[in-house]
Amino acid sequence: MSSPNFIDHVKFCSRSGSGGAGCLHFHREKFVPKGGPDGGDGGRGGHIILRGNKQLWTLLHLKYRKHIIAESGKPGESQNCTGAEGKDEIIDVPLGTVARDAETGEVRIEITEDGQEYILTPGGRGGSGNLYFATSTRQAPNFAQPGEPGQEEWIVLELKLLADVGLVGFPNAGKSTLLSVVSAAKPKIADYPFTTLTPNLGVVPYRDEKSFVMADIPGIIEGAAEGKGLGIRFLRHIERNSVLLFMVPADAKDIRTEYEILLNELKKYNPELLDKKRLLAISKSDMLDEELVEAIKKELPTGLPSIFISSMTNKGIVELKDLIWRNLH
Repeated sequence: MSSPNFIDHVKFCSRSGSGGAGCLHFHREKFVPKGGPDGGDGGRGGHIILRGNKQLWTLLHLKYRKHIIAESGKPGESQNCTGAEGKDEIIDVPLGTVARDAETGEVRIEITEDGQEYILTPGGRGGSGNLYFATSTRQAPNFAQPGEPGQEEWIVLELKLLADVGLVGFPNAGKSTLLSVVSAAKPKIADYPFTTLTPNLGVVPYRDEKSFVMADIPGIIEGAAEGKGLGIRFLRHIERNSVLLFMVPADAKDIRTEYEILLNELKKYNPELLDKKRLLAISKSDMLDEELVEAIKKELPTGLPSIFISSMTNKGIVELKDLIWRNLH
């Protein structure tokens, strides 16, 4: 899913429609020169509505829509006819989209289900016609109610990928290579840092036709939570993962230290991430002999399930899938 078309953050002005004005009218016909009030109500203004769509995986279609405006309601008419409602403006978004108020940062809604709808900016109510105000003592009201104006606000949409497993590691830890081996995903792979500039998703087949979704998150570096490297731009994608698979290459200077740096960056970004299940994979372990493997095992963090893998030789890949599946279920 790596693509320059992957957009996970957009900001736009959301403007709902105004309600139609109520009608001021009295019934008139040939033999009824002084009929009673019959002005109808105005129609409701159109809403701005968010709708979950499982067929979407990016916010690209909203990147250049800086203003989203719904239609206003029509005014009421005579003979107690209500004006037509303004057309709602429905915005389809991928599952995992979070809507925030651009000014306050308040989370308005998280879209997590296909077909889920949420009225982001409600349209103005239509005004009441003069028939509504008729009473036994005021039988000919000569006024009607104007419609409510629509609302205007700036909204930020952020996409958090919905995946079972999130790959966490420094650049060049072998995350993209692993994803390409265990799934049909074709992420960009090269021997230089920050090859992955957008998150990648892959469906990993498992035993008995089961499967789980794995997300390759662009590499984190020390200080990412303060904005270094790619900063926190992609850290939010980790928030929705059930299991975090930390990947540290076997040729790292200190595997335990690298793991703790990664863990600390997640903690600084969102301490709740530490509540997720964690696994550790030592990648590129085809270069290790049994003696080195045993020596490294003694230095690994205690209490953390770990496994030695190689995406090049498929070493430990089946066992890794088993380990992930057990932690998912």
